[in-house]
Amino acid sequence: MKSPLPVRDGVNATRLRLPSEGPWKTALGYMLHRWGHVDPEGILRRFDDGEIVGADGSPLHRGTALDEHTFIWYYRTLPAEERLPVELSVLHQDEHVVVVDKPHFLPTTPGGTYIQESALVRLRNELGLPDLVPMHRLDRMTAGVLLFAVNPETRGRYQVLFERRKVQKEYECVSLVPAGDEDRFLEQFAEPVTVRNRMVKSRDYLLANVVEGEPNTETRISLLRLDPTPDPPRALFRLEPHTGKTHQLRVHMAGLGAGIMHDPFYPVLLDKAPDDFARPLQLLARTIRFRDPISGREVEFRSRLELQEAPPPRTA
Repeated sequence: MKSPLPVRDGVNATRLRLPSEGPWKTALGYMLHRWGHVDPEGILRRFDDGEIVGADGSPLHRGTALDEHTFIWYYRTLPAEERLPVELSVLHQDEHVVVVDKPHFLPTTPGGTYIQESALVRLRNELGLPDLVPMHRLDRMTAGVLLFAVNPETRGRYQVLFERRKVQKEYECVSLVPAGDEDRFLEQFAEPVTVRNRMVKSRDYLLANVVEGEPNTETRISLLRLDPTPDPPRALFRLEPHTGKTHQLRVHMAGLGAGIMHDPFYPVLLDKAPDDFARPLQLLARTIRFRDPISGREVEFRSRLELQEAPPPRTA
């Protein structure tokens, strides 16, 4: 459902569904019931200033009956946010898409305590593109290639690529190798390993779980190189997901005994702590490729970022 209010400060207006009936005679009465304990004067002011509107864009007033509208829209009061000490870089921009390198710690879209400090809102404001929409998502702690659609008229043609799994993605990650276990590790990953299982994740719980049942996730995992000199040793992997479940790569690596470095969730959930910008999750969306639905050409976008814990390349 299209919002009657334009994007403001990079943020979409909030949509609220009003109940069809209840003890409240007016939309105002319902909103005061929901949020009057937080900012009753602010709610009254928004009604008086015409900042709460119906589907046709017409402003509501204090006496607007509850059953006069099903959906209403308004702008949230944005909390003050401290800017995260990370920066986005644009890899490609044309009239249809923007492709960026998303840094660790920056969420893809607004949510929770991060509104202005999200890749979407930053880019809308910095590039002057209010219609920008992400075509996929990366976890806040994951860095790398992220694709946004610019033009609402052609957005659907890119969305279909993701829905039909016509987009190939490659990730890289760094895992620790148990000291003295290098030979077993090399044997385990002498050939690419494909993990298939069924994962479920509740919105009420941080972690995803592997359960019995028809597989709904698949990842191909290849060892790129192993450095035995640090203590403990570390390995660099290429990950090729064929599905896109939340935390899929992190769960699959942990399940192989090769949990990703600095992962606070898997294999062990750690106590929540402030972000440690010196220890980002060692997971990077390295490459994304697909046949562009507008030009018909095969395109590939590659991250310019590097994982700070990655083993150095082999020298001749």
